[in-house]
Amino acid sequence: MLTVIAKLQAQPGKENDLKAVLTEMVGQVKANEAGAVPTYSLHVLDSDPTMFIFYETYRDDAAFAAHGTTDHMKAMGSKLGGLLAGRPVIERCTRIASVE
Repeated sequence: MLTVIAKLQAQPGKENDLKAVLTEMVGQVKANEAGAVPTYSLHVLDSDPTMFIFYETYRDDAAFAAHGTTDHMKAMGSKLGGLLAGRPVIERCTRIASVE
């Protein structure tokens, strides 16, 4: 199991637009990558409404690699222009312990 944390910060005033694009992506992952992506959860920081965070888990490295090449990932990328305050930050994590 592979865990990824993705952070995307909205341009001030573009929070709702970014939220809509990212929420659509959650639906696309659910519809097209079920099983390979057990968790794809979108959050917004309580302390900063411009900062959106995905918590993602992938079955394996191949599922993570495939996710990056999907049509819905490409479509999302084309919609992000003008919405982000900077480049997304993508961090891979190694699970040590969990409660499920």
